[in-house]
Parts: sequence; structure tokens; C-alpha cells
Amino acid sequence: MKIKILIPVYNDFQSASKLINDINSVISNLNEEFSIIIVNDGSTEKTEIDISNLDKINSIKVINMKENSGHARCNASGLKFIFENEEFDYVIPMDGDGEDRPEEIGKFIDFLKYDSTKPIVGERIKRSEGLIFKISYNIHKLITFIFTGQSIKFGNYTCLPKSTVAKMINEKATWSSFSGSLAKLEKNRSTIPSVRGERYFGPSKMSFYNLIKHSLSIIAVFKTNVIIRSILFFLIYIFLISKNITYITSIPLIAIIGLVISVLAISKRENINELNDSLSNIENVEEIKSN
Repeated sequence: MKIKILIPVYNDFQSASKLINDINSVISNLNEEFSIIIVNDGSTEKTEIDISNLDKINSIKVINMKENSGHARCNASGLKFIFENEEFDYVIPMDGDGEDRPEEIGKFIDFLKYDSTKPIVGERIKRSEGLIFKISYNIHKLITFIFTGQSIKFGNYTCLPKSTVAKMINEKATWSSFSGSLAKLEKNRSTIPSVRGERYFGPSKMSFYNLIKHSLSIIAVFKTNVIIRSILFFLIYIFLISKNITYITSIPLIAIIGLVISVLAISKRENINELNDSLSNIENVEEIKSN
């Protein structure tokens, strides 16, 4: 099997280099052919990857983007590039900072021996972040389930067969939310347990604002469900408080209206034309290791 590991990177090549070396160690006993595709999202720091001891990795390519476009769009562009330019059977998207643990690649490969046709998602069973982040994440999961009917416990760390990649690069939601798009397109998914690892170097570059935007982007993929469920909630709640309408009892209604407006606004990020044209943002492609 030919497997491409897709890694978006923005100004964190120290972590990416360590990740690739850790991947090389993890796959030492596997027989599959592994290659690395790095999407350099307009980094301002120098691209440096230590390739001195990468005996198990077949090749490494760095796709240098002209302009920074964000993590989700890097994944979308990377999937499109791989589908149109590479020979592959599966793609494994990973974060480049160590939070997606390389040792779980073996779990993906083991699962493929039982069912090689379905996408496999790394379902989070344990996280390494602080208490506030964990609480925020659980609130996000609850709101997502209530308003979309979807239980999405996975991120980018997945193993996608070629058929799924073909679907994702033709779905506008992929341009805005990787996990939301995958949940929409592939209802029948396999899962492996996944522990969120700790960053190799430095603090996370994800701000709280971007976390909220990320959450809303996932929910926005299912905006029709959000609108329908919000209307039902609105009507039922109005009926229940009709004899006791105050500023306090109106807060949930205001929150629902705010959620719907936010979801509709962020859903505009979904754009199939920009996804189709995403490879025009490539400045060049460097092959820093070949076999």
C-alpha cells in the first residue's frame, strides 16, 4: 500500500522535523510505502527538516504556498494536490506539532487489515490540554450534537482511502472544515482510540477566537439542521415561557439567534470554486527526499 502523510505547517518546522523522524521510527516494522507531503502555509521561517536518518520514508515533498490560508484550507489543498499528482492508496492527515501521536499510525494500518474500504478516524479518548480547554471542548461537542445531531469526536487525524479523498475534494465544506466535511460525506466510518499528545515545542498558536471559529465551522456544515432545530426550540421555549417573558428568560432565545447568525455567516467560508482553484496558490514544490 502507498500511504501519503499530509502535514500542514506554519512557522513550526522544528516540530515538523521531529514528527517526521518519530514517524520514521514508528513505521520501521511496517511493510507499507510511506511518503510525506508537507504544506508550508506561507511560513516566514526557514524550511529545515532533518532527513539524515529517514530510511523508512520513501519521499518528502514540501508544497510552498504563496499566501497563508489557514489549517483547514491547507488540508483541503493538500488533499487536492495528492489526488491530482500522486499515486496513493490512503492519506493520513496529521498536525505537525506532535499532538497527533505518530505511534497511532500503526493502529490505522492494523485496522486496514480488517476493513480497507472505510475511512478511519482517531476518536479522542484522552486530551492533554488544560481544564479550560477541556471544558470548552465538551461544550462544543454538546452544542454540536444538540443542534446538528452529529457526534464528532475526531479532528484531522484520520486515514482516508482514495475514494473518500475524491469525495472530499469535490465538497465545498472541505474548504472550511475537515472533520465536518468528512462527517457529512462518510456516515459509515471506522474508529480507533486516539490520545491527544503534547506539543513538541512551544505553546499552541491557536487563539481562543480561532477555536470558536473552528467550532462554528464544523457546526455550519450542517446549517440546515441547525436552522430547523433552532426554530423548533424557539417555538417550544416561547410556548413554555409565554406567561413569564422577562429579560432573563429571553437570554436563551437571544443566544439561539446569535448562534444561527454566526453559523450562517461562517458557512460562507465554504467555497467549491476556491477549493477547485486552490493549487494556484502553490509557489513551488520541493522534493527534499526521494528514494
